[in-house]
Amino acid sequence: MVDKWLEQLKQGKCISERDVKLLCEKVKEILVEESNVQPVSAPVVICGDIHGQYYDLIELFKTGGEIPDSRYVFLGDYVDRGFNSVETLELLLALKLKYPGHVTLLRGNHESRQISYGYGFYEEIMRKYGNTNAWRYFTDVFDYFSLAAVIEGKIFCIHGGLSPTISTIDQIRLINRKMEIPHEGPFADLMWSDPDDIETWILSNRGAGWIFGWKVVSEFNHLNDIELICRAHQLVNEGFKYWFKDQNLATVWSAPNYCYRCGNKAAILKLGYNLERAFEIFNAVPESSSSQNPKSIVPYFL
Repeated sequence: MVDKWLEQLKQGKCISERDVKLLCEKVKEILVEESNVQPVSAPVVICGDIHGQYYDLIELFKTGGEIPDSRYVFLGDYVDRGFNSVETLELLLALKLKYPGHVTLLRGNHESRQISYGYGFYEEIMRKYGNTNAWRYFTDVFDYFSLAAVIEGKIFCIHGGLSPTISTIDQIRLINRKMEIPHEGPFADLMWSDPDDIETWILSNRGAGWIFGWKVVSEFNHLNDIELICRAHQLVNEGFKYWFKDQNLATVWSAPNYCYRCGNKAAILKLGYNLERAFEIFNAVPESSSSQNPKSIVPYFL
């Protein structure tokens, strides 16, 4: 069954609503066994935000290597803003089902009922399926995604950033993740926070999370014996950015020409057997920006 789904999805075609329900149920059975902080072995490829840019995700796999030849950690934000959130999420979930040890899917702030309702995913599902059932199946799966990953005990992966109420990775293991992302508190902070060139903490202007500085990162990494924090959540024009004089935090962004107009590059971070790092850059493919704008499509069920 999953092979048939993958064949269909790699052609850019959605699977049926009945198959979505089955796919989500089977993936939840895998995710429920995974930890809040999922351990991952090297070599591995780390990917940032995708945001429904399905054709660019296909290009990402050409750059990083096809699964199962390569192992992947995705840092969240699979849906919203792009035109093909449905195909993107279905492909990632099908790959997780087929190769569970080769795909780690972390939760991003857009893997939320509230956010995905307002930023495109809900509307896209209504257009493609004609009802809200698939949206409910997908958003139920969101509640099962891990919050973080640690690669070989040394690389800490998270969607957004740190929290003033969390000093150790063990504290993240105690969070109840099987719920909608709260508006505040440590769970929200991990999804929403951003680094900046400050020393400690200031409230984020995003309306959730915090802005954290070099001293926070240095102390967190020292206390947890971490070499690098790898996170996404923020557009960077070159696809990646090291932060602070110690370069102990990196932002990875994997949606090229974000929203089909930003003109940015995208990147993935390849980690070798000994955690040697190589950022690889890729650009948007022509099919991505020429995919249909949902605003111009009359929903078939009207």
